[in-house]
Amino acid sequence: MEMNVPHAVASSAASQPIQLKQVPRRGALYRVRHEGKTSYLFGTIHVGKQNFFPLEPEVTRALADSSSLVLELDTRAYEPFQVALAKYGSYPAGETISQHLSPPALDKLNKALLKAGMSLRSVEQYRPWLVANILVGTEIEKQGYHRANGVEGFLLSAAVKQKKKVRELESADYQLSLFASLDDAQQERYLLENIAELDNGMAVKKSAGLIDAWSTADAPRIAALTRELTTGDTVSATFMDRTLLRKRNPEMAANIETIMRSEQVAFVGIGLLHLVGENGVPELLRQRGYEVEKVY
Repeated sequence: MEMNVPHAVASSAASQPIQLKQVPRRGALYRVRHEGKTSYLFGTIHVGKQNFFPLEPEVTRALADSSSLVLELDTRAYEPFQVALAKYGSYPAGETISQHLSPPALDKLNKALLKAGMSLRSVEQYRPWLVANILVGTEIEKQGYHRANGVEGFLLSAAVKQKKKVRELESADYQLSLFASLDDAQQERYLLENIAELDNGMAVKKSAGLIDAWSTADAPRIAALTRELTTGDTVSATFMDRTLLRKRNPEMAANIETIMRSEQVAFVGIGLLHLVGENGVPELLRQRGYEVEKVY
């Protein structure tokens, strides 16, 4: 079959081998085996760029070979997330963030909001942890990283086309309840730490660094950035280490074990940081007697 190619291009191309664009490896991919069954574990990021897709062939093949897609949350389920956000991220009627912050913290918040082009009124019903996350998320979006280009959306879209089951490892209620474990004083510190890192550029540097490390499957850099994010006596680092990772990782490993018993082949996509180190999900599955092989 003749392709419709301009003659000048065709004649020069005829003398050269066709160069297919190589799709780079991204994230981290593991093959998990137990009792004759194989599943896959893939590290995701929740924001990204459009040019991150399609994902590398080993990942798309693993997903195609799987009977189900398992994510932390099914991000299509809008309502449960909004209900949980209202429950854990907002104050009861009649209360505002101004009543829960010290005057110096409120002053710093007002300055940060002004810099972000937002008003106190637009966030006054929200708790400090949520306002901190909104401020950081807004700045990351300005750098070109968008939630619409998160890996979960790509995996979900592929799974729907392939008519696969989609299962959740957690629930929105559970995930957001973790932030509610911070008391007023800790939430104020969490907000101030994030504002300080927005001011000195570290918030974007850390987030962009991790996303870039994911985009090139740079395992040493991913490990180094994970240590940086979880080390130190800040509320943010302690919360990331003890609650978002150490508390959830064993629960995730147990849930993956349950799913692997019932599924023929599961493709599990979870946040990249959950895969790192001796307390990461791959190591915890090894301790449970699973054969875990790092594909890359």
